[in-house]
Amino acid sequence: MAAPKKYPDELRERAVRLYRESEPKPAIRRLAEQLNVHPEALRNWIRQDEADRGQGHDRPATDMAEENRRLRRENAELKRVNDVLRAASAYFAGEIDPTRRRS
Repeated sequence: MAAPKKYPDELRERAVRLYRESEPKPAIRRLAEQLNVHPEALRNWIRQDEADRGQGHDRPATDMAEENRRLRRENAELKRVNDVLRAASAYFAGEIDPTRRRS
């Protein structure tokens, strides 16, 4: 289970929007101090927003990251099921032909 979020989603969205709509771009550290958030958290939110908009290529978009997590879980489950089926197959093969040599 994921850890609870330190900052609410509304604050994240507002902070990114303030940064994006400001001209000239404010220093991230100064904006973070004004919003009472950690500067690296704000920097990560901005970079993720850029990736989601197709502007940043240093990280996957949010929907792609969620899809990757879902596929990893599905892959782990399929591997577990495959191991169970392999063990059951070996067991039943031994029951059907008891003279067969087990390895």
